[in-house]
Amino acid sequence: MNIHEYQAKELFRRVGIPTLRGEMVESAAAAAAAAKRMGTPVVVVKSQIHAGGRGKGRFKEHGPSGPGGVNVVKDLGQVEALAGKMLGHTLVTKQTGPAGTKVHKLFVEAGCEIAHEYYAAVTLSRETHSPVLMVSPAGGMDIEEVAEKHPEQIFTQAADPLFGLHGYQARHLASQLGLTGEGLKEGADLLVKLVRVFTDFDCSMVELNPMVLTKQGHVLALDAKIVLDDNGLARHPDLVPLRDPQEETAEEREAKEHDLTYISLAGNIGCMVNGAGLAMATMDMIKHSGGAPANFLDVGGGASEDKITAAFKIIVSDPDVKAILVNIFGGILRCDLLAQGVVAAARTLELKVPLVVRLEGTNVEQGRKILEQSGLKITFAPTLAEAAQKAVAAAGGAK
Repeated sequence: MNIHEYQAKELFRRVGIPTLRGEMVESAAAAAAAAKRMGTPVVVVKSQIHAGGRGKGRFKEHGPSGPGGVNVVKDLGQVEALAGKMLGHTLVTKQTGPAGTKVHKLFVEAGCEIAHEYYAAVTLSRETHSPVLMVSPAGGMDIEEVAEKHPEQIFTQAADPLFGLHGYQARHLASQLGLTGEGLKEGADLLVKLVRVFTDFDCSMVELNPMVLTKQGHVLALDAKIVLDDNGLARHPDLVPLRDPQEETAEEREAKEHDLTYISLAGNIGCMVNGAGLAMATMDMIKHSGGAPANFLDVGGGASEDKITAAFKIIVSDPDVKAILVNIFGGILRCDLLAQGVVAAARTLELKVPLVVRLEGTNVEQGRKILEQSGLKITFAPTLAEAAQKAVAAAGGAK
């Protein structure tokens, strides 16, 4: 679950990571009032969306000459007019794609004098099975670009899953960033606490870009991005309300209501699969066959007829879907029950797009028989590779 910058900074403050004063607002008038409360001659007005690249982004309605997603304002009298050009408008960044994302919230933050910007992030290493901290003195830039062109500027350190990042490890990383004196001490402390955020709140990713050294010699978090692991939310009921339905598509909101794992994509082949790994393999095979998946949809192991119907409804609600690929490996979810759900859903929704089905596993013969006797126009495939090829062909060929 993604959360906004202002929410992530609240979690930072819970563990003692220093941040600048800021307020989330939802109107231009509130933005102007918040700017005055910051107590600094300069404020920063930031769009709150679940996508990176806000600083380089531009609003679709205003074009390249208009405001960006993040704006430094030196005249507080201009904040209200600026906020009016941001709220309710569509911000396009590298991560939103050309469609962009409408901005519903702003974060008005106090300004500061920056001496240097750094990058820091924590994620899970599948090699060491532990949190890994990644830092770079090239903060404020796209980390992908730094990794590609200047890999020598990225330093990593695995942290203990139980005890976190040790002090000596943090001090070594801070020194690699070029920090010295009090800055090194504050930087090391911040890095230790950044790993605490990752472990204490069951995150899948914590990113700080930039972490800054101010001209006064202090180290603080100037930005914050956190992705919470949905599987850990049961341990953190206080974090569940941080979800912002406005940042989700209508299909994603409906999927959550039916406990379906769904993510909208830009292709034209709808996918319904049981199991995240199988869903990823299915999407990869569609791409390998020249097509493009329209979604990631995992119905899980215990899908009921109602759940399968809901999954089909979500898939066909996407006008770009030209074919549907159902790929089920029956284990906990028996193939005959899945087939009954597919037939019921197809009839209820009067399915009009081509349907390709690949079934394997428990009660597979019964499942195929139910589908064959349904009277529905279904194309069967014995293997995932063949199923993907047939789905791509049914959708009109390679995309």
